[in-house]
Amino acid sequence: MAFVSTEKLFSRDWFVAYSYLIIGSLLFAMGDVMFVNPYKLAPGGVYGIANCLYHWFGFKISLSVLFMDIPLLVLGTFVLGPRFGIKTMLSVFIILGFTYLLETHLWGYDAVIQNDAMLNTIVSGVIYGVAIGLIFKSGATSGGSDIISMILNKYTKISLGFLVIVVDSTITLLTLFVPTENGMLDFRLPIYSWIVIFIEGKIIDMIVDGAKVNKTLFIISEKHEAIKNKILNDLKRGGTSFVGEGMYGGKERKVIYTILTRRESTLLRKFIAKEDPTAFINIVDSNEILGAGFKKIDSE
Repeated sequence: MAFVSTEKLFSRDWFVAYSYLIIGSLLFAMGDVMFVNPYKLAPGGVYGIANCLYHWFGFKISLSVLFMDIPLLVLGTFVLGPRFGIKTMLSVFIILGFTYLLETHLWGYDAVIQNDAMLNTIVSGVIYGVAIGLIFKSGATSGGSDIISMILNKYTKISLGFLVIVVDSTITLLTLFVPTENGMLDFRLPIYSWIVIFIEGKIIDMIVDGAKVNKTLFIISEKHEAIKNKILNDLKRGGTSFVGEGMYGGKERKVIYTILTRRESTLLRKFIAKEDPTAFINIVDSNEILGAGFKKIDSE
């Protein structure tokens, strides 16, 4: 069942997952109330709509989100089935609780960063990215407008990624109609909001997948044995050796396939440069490496 947590109750993994969930939810609420809302930004999602409603009608962010998220969760469960899980349900309400406390009792709507919209935008993107990244690592999502995208995806067959961009960009454009001091449309608001979304996405990738520190190398060299020994004996890594055929001359060449960290890759390149300057090396950034010596393969 999707509503059952995969971690054993009160195990180390259970505490880690729910710590991520709580910390991520707190950071998300702080980012919205203390950084995003005071500058009239709306980087997508139901919180983006709630920020606009606050500036239009003075509605509390938490109250607006409550009246949007609950119907969306019910509708999503009815249309898509019980696929959101208990952690997503908890995430929605924990963020709501923190948002209510911050806007009502602890902080209000004052900006932490005064008179610097661009710096505030960058910080907002980082905070949102870390927050949502931690929530994703816990095994949850933040609910909200993603449910709309998932429903549209079911009936239109348009890619989910594209629909998420369309939905969030549409919400972002609502900032054009937020009241300004001079009564004119402020095109900076959606632009700043899009910058938040961009930074947020990059940070989420780093939190969830980690920085790109691994390199995949394909090496063709006459000094095949020396390079193999360097990888096995000095770098203490493994690899795969296979025979390929050159397309131009039809000559058989041995190819080494190996995966190294960034530092190990640099050491091996320097070694090959001395041993065989005519070698051919193809180096590719690897987002995720699973298996012995790298990241443990997750059963999920």
